[in-house]
Amino acid sequence: MKNKKIIFTIILAIVGIILMQIPFTKIIGSSLKFSLFDFYGPIVGSFIGSIFGLLTIIIMQLINWAIHGFNLDISTIMRFFPMLFATLYFTKKSRFVLIAPTLAMIAFWLHPAGRGAWYYALYWLIPLITYFWHDKYTILRALGTTFTAHAVGSVLFLYALNLPTSVWTGLMPIVWKERGLMAIGITVTFWAASWLLKTLSKKIVWLQIFVPVKHHS
Repeated sequence: MKNKKIIFTIILAIVGIILMQIPFTKIIGSSLKFSLFDFYGPIVGSFIGSIFGLLTIIIMQLINWAIHGFNLDISTIMRFFPMLFATLYFTKKSRFVLIAPTLAMIAFWLHPAGRGAWYYALYWLIPLITYFWHDKYTILRALGTTFTAHAVGSVLFLYALNLPTSVWTGLMPIVWKERGLMAIGITVTFWAASWLLKTLSKKIVWLQIFVPVKHHS
């Protein structure tokens, strides 16, 4: 079983690295771009567990950086951490995942620019609310996941780049559209991956151990 899990993890990693190379849309307030990996990354742990999921995400990121010649800037590095917390949130219902958005709100309000747009951090109440329906509705699970990533990423950008209050105020009406789209993308990706895995498991018996528990929409 261990060898089979390693093989399956390698397959997931290869798919993830490929998706990293396909840009989707520009990150608001940054020159960086989301890729199709942003839909795929958070769901990896739901198939192989949180520990294997996090390790796989880390390995994929390292390989992707190597492909691009380890040409890293602070913005690229900061994108690494939100995905880790997003993976944890989507993988398993645990009160531990509530720590990140909660601390993010506090950290945002402690920063002078963040205090000026204090209401921006209220977006991060969403992961705290959707947590209660984590195992029932995939779309709410995905919504909590993407706003957890948003919380971590926003605070990192705030403290590293010292973005002024006006930036956060200007982003208020845009964030819900961006994150709503991300939640839909994560949900559809999870459904598609679950369907594909179930279909393949009928032909490849050992894949049945990776078929996730069914979630309601």
